[in-house]
Amino acid sequence: MAVRPATEKRSRASAPTSATRKTGKISNPAINYQVAEFDKDDELKAYHDMLLIRRFEEKAGQLYGMGLIGGFCHLYIGQEAVVVGIQKALREGEDQVTTSYRDHGHMLACGMDPKGVMAELTGRQGGYSRGKGGSMHMFSREKQFFGGHGIVGAQVPIGAGLAFADKYRGTDNVSVVYFGDGAANQGQVYETFNMAQLWKLPVIFVIENNRYAMGTSVSRSSAQTDFAKRGESFNIPGEQVDGMDVRAVKAAADRAVEWARAGNGPYILEMQTYRYRGHSMSDPAKYRTKDEVQKMRDERDPIEQVRKRLVEKGWASEDDLKEIDKNVRAVVTEAADFASADAEPDPSELWTDILR
Repeated sequence: MAVRPATEKRSRASAPTSATRKTGKISNPAINYQVAEFDKDDELKAYHDMLLIRRFEEKAGQLYGMGLIGGFCHLYIGQEAVVVGIQKALREGEDQVTTSYRDHGHMLACGMDPKGVMAELTGRQGGYSRGKGGSMHMFSREKQFFGGHGIVGAQVPIGAGLAFADKYRGTDNVSVVYFGDGAANQGQVYETFNMAQLWKLPVIFVIENNRYAMGTSVSRSSAQTDFAKRGESFNIPGEQVDGMDVRAVKAAADRAVEWARAGNGPYILEMQTYRYRGHSMSDPAKYRTKDEVQKMRDERDPIEQVRKRLVEKGWASEDDLKEIDKNVRAVVTEAADFASADAEPDPSELWTDILR
């Protein structure tokens, strides 16, 4: 798959300046706008996969409102291009993925069964952790998905540990670790950066910068808002990427994977993205305006960008795309029905999977 510079109404010269930092907009004029060349099948697959995540998350929000999902629930709506683009650059079943508690989209992108994910969200025995983990603690060894972690930043050293195992075993697998702009200020992240570079671990640190962490703008919480530079003192290369364009994500992921797989050590990708919902279902998100969110939806939505390209290039009609949406909704409805009807785990399940 070739890589070319993006031409759709933007370039390095026309990128927003640092003066836009406090408005929630993309701020770095040096952001990398190279995009991967997608053919028809690539675009259709990206459209389907991102739409599956969005419809799944919308349904999860509904089930939470109905009281069928308890505890915390962090939705991924708006950020779908990040995980879908990066997953296209990985080797399924070999390269590992570790992420935070905003994890449902990552699971689906890895190919995990929507029924098993939804059942875990509702605490049912058919869930990936047999109803014991909930939203923030799901795993699939088959898909090389190692969580879902509820402690902010805790997944970063774990992901580096997986990379250490890869290098120790002599494989050329890579480990991808996702974390947010808020977690990027955690101390264990920098300890991990240091060790990863010292040992040249094949790990890619993906910072999903959705601008607000748990509810505070990066301009108020971070002295250095260019997160791609966070590894400079450890000699870790990094770049900022348009995380709302799945093609730009794929192109950046290809570069990072090639770097890490060749034995050059870690790489940082700052994905400049945006979440439409609050930090969690209990967050009213009053720290930003409705107009800001709507403007992002109207102008930068990752799924809508793909839809427009498919129609403009004659690769899909509106009816074709409606059929895809219909099929995706059916999959999500089936997952919700399965989760709602599935039994709760037997109390004896509490004593399984315990190390003694």
